[in-house]
Order: sequence, then structure tokens, then C-alpha cells
Amino acid sequence: MWRLHQFPLCPFSRKVRLLMSEKGIGYELWRENPWDGSEAFSDLNPAGRTPALHDSEKGLILCDSRAICEYFEETVDKSPMINGTAATRAEIRRLVALFDENFFGDVTAPLLYERMKKRLVLRQPPDSRILREAMKLAHDHLYYIDYLIDNRPWLAGSQMSLADLAAAAQISVADYLGGIDWQGHEQTRGWYSVFKSRPSFRPLLSERMEVIQPPRHYADVNA
Repeated sequence: MWRLHQFPLCPFSRKVRLLMSEKGIGYELWRENPWDGSEAFSDLNPAGRTPALHDSEKGLILCDSRAICEYFEETVDKSPMINGTAATRAEIRRLVALFDENFFGDVTAPLLYERMKKRLVLRQPPDSRILREAMKLAHDHLYYIDYLIDNRPWLAGSQMSLADLAAAAQISVADYLGGIDWQGHEQTRGWYSVFKSRPSFRPLLSERMEVIQPPRHYADVNA
């Protein structure tokens, strides 16, 4: 069986977990704290970043969330997540890059640093200016998702895709850390509520980090 080396609030780990669950791929979780610098984990992934997948029976190691998702798209037929025409597949990949890079850099990364790493590792208070800027940029990203949902059933088109998984993974971490103000984003809230109701998403909503607790609405599928 696959062993997924991951961190609970790593959005890229969450994206892979969602994809594997949607495709019915069995795996066991193995927690890696990003601040530990484990030599054993570095042997699996020299980049030192989660997620990484290891199947000892197959002697196979997969690293980087996009590479992992592409691997399963090519090897598991169930529930394709990069589907449709060539143009649709290009749009899916564009949006995955947008959420993995822009949303993460603008919103998720600063929230993780200020509200998680500073508290658990550095023992420092968060910088309120950086938090305000991250929440402001979160609004900009949610407005764009509102626009997409106004024009499409799912983010990249007529079917759920890896773009939806990538966006939901980033939003779920930002929401856990109190960085999402849902006011004025009814389209995105409705899309996300549907996503939260999926069986693949429920394990994520039930997990809690030590010390850091999410807002009350976090696990409410109707919120």
C-alpha cells in the first residue's frame, strides 16, 4: 500500500489526498513536520517538501503534488480529473497552477507562517499587517472563483476536475487558519459547501492541529 508522507495543513498534501480518495486509491498517512528536517524524509524527497508517496513493495517513490496527480491520472482510469478536450485539459492545468502558485503565495503561505510556524516553532506573535494583506488578497482570489462559478458548473468546465481539488485544498487550509472572510462570496461558498460534503473531504474536516483550532464554521458543510 502507498504511504503518504504529508503534513495536515499542507495544501499540496491535501490535494493529493483528495485525488487519491476520489479515485479510490488506498493509502496510509505518515506525518512529516516541515520544521523537523528529517534525514529519512530527505532521503525520500531531497527537496524536503511534502507530499511524498512511497510504495515499498513496488520500490516506487513519487514526489511533488502535480507529478503525483499526473501519475495517477495516467495509471488509474477511475474518476479522471484532467479530462475533456485538449483546450479543457489546458484550462484545468492553468487553474491548478494558479491555485498552487498564486493562491498559495498570496494567501496560504503567509497564513501558515504567521499563524502556525510563528506560534508552534518560533514562539512569536503574528504580524497583523501581513495577515490583513493575506486576507485582502484572499478576497481577490475568491472574486475570481465567483466569476468562474457564475459561468461554469465547476471551476474548469462542466465536470469536477483537478482544478477544483487544488482550489479546495488551498481554501481549506486558509479557512482553518481563519484567513477567509466569506461575506460577499456566495458563489464560492456554495461551490465549497458542495465540496465539503463529498466523502473524500470529510477526513480533512475532522482533523485538528495541536494548539491551533479552526473557526467554528470550518467543518460545517452548510456554512
